Amino acid sequence: MSRARGEIFTTCKPYTMNPDLTIRALMQIDRLQPKFAAYTGATVQGSIPLAGDTVLIGELAPGNEVFRLVDKALKASSVEATSQIVEREFGFFILRSPINSEVNAARDAILSELDLSMNQRLKPGVESTQIITSVEPYQAQLLNKWSSGSLVVPGQTLGIIECAPAAYISIAANEAEKAAEIDIVQVQALGRYGRFFMSGSEASVQTALEAATTAIGMVEGIETASQ
Repeated sequence: MSRARGEIFTTCKPYTMNPDLTIRALMQIDRLQPKFAAYTGATVQGSIPLAGDTVLIGELAPGNEVFRLVDKALKASSVEATSQIVEREFGFFILRSPINSEVNAARDAILSELDLSMNQRLKPGVESTQIITSVEPYQAQLLNKWSSGSLVVPGQTLGIIECAPAAYISIAANEAEKAAEIDIVQVQALGRYGRFFMSGSEASVQTALEAATTAIGMVEGIETASQ
């Protein structure tokens, strides 16, 4: 058969695994806490998580891998997609279900597709922690300008924890809420560093910050000098 003038034929190449793919973060959080669930539901565009749900959160490099892996997870289970984002460097996703076994199936489908295990994710590290007691009114107002969660009231104590890779800050926020009566001001889980801002009494913020730090330290994975 002759080819018409100007007609172009292209051949689609089959997908091959990117040898440089890195699981920067992959964590399963059981029993999502009420305030963290409410905060997440208010800041995502997909399926809204509820308190008590199980969520699977991942961060990948290169970022575009997130689309293929979320597709595999959704087809292998009845989880729902809460978030699917590719930012400047990395891909990020959240999948949710009230049924723990469905999240297990989604996680296993992703790991099977990558031919990797949970221990081959990067191990997170705490980069910094801060406690600011008796927050001044003007600083409280500045924080409230960009907060997506609770407002900071002047005189409260503010706690901040920063970690890398960024997505692991989610487990810090959930464990902090389990440990003490705190309010969630902001959870920044995208980018190179994750940051969690909380407010409350000095004692409760101190307890919550310790719990968040411990939770990040307990995650197993590959230790690297630069994340």
